[in-house]
Amino acid sequence: MRSDYLIVSKAILPPFYEKVVQARSLLETKKVKSVQEAVRSVGISRSTYYKYKDYIFRPSQDFGRRFTFSMVLLDEPGVLSQILKTVSGASASIVTIHQDVPINHCAVVTLTLDGSHMEATIEDLKEEMLTLDGVNSLELIAME
Repeated sequence: MRSDYLIVSKAILPPFYEKVVQARSLLETKKVKSVQEAVRSVGISRSTYYKYKDYIFRPSQDFGRRFTFSMVLLDEPGVLSQILKTVSGASASIVTIHQDVPINHCAVVTLTLDGSHMEATIEDLKEEMLTLDGVNSLELIAME
């Protein structure tokens, strides 16, 4: 399904694509009562709206700013704390933390972060965390 999508600048698209999104927004926010009223206010036909309404979307505000690291940490006091200090120092916010039960003195930790306020890159944050004592491995496993 992911291969069915492209990210394209609206600068190269016909203007009616943006108007379809505007019409849908008017309907979703209840600023208009009908499709007819929505399409009239943005200047497109009903057929254009119905043809494209299920295929054109704006990315979320957080698009490209949430990411997930999977890491193997030594099961020693302060290791996870150092990771969290590093995340905080990079102005990233924690969305979720999952720590498995430690086995053989190591724990797998999955950390999903919101980096919308980060000035450094995700790669910079990854490299900084890899230098911390007790971090055996760290991989970027997902990004949205």
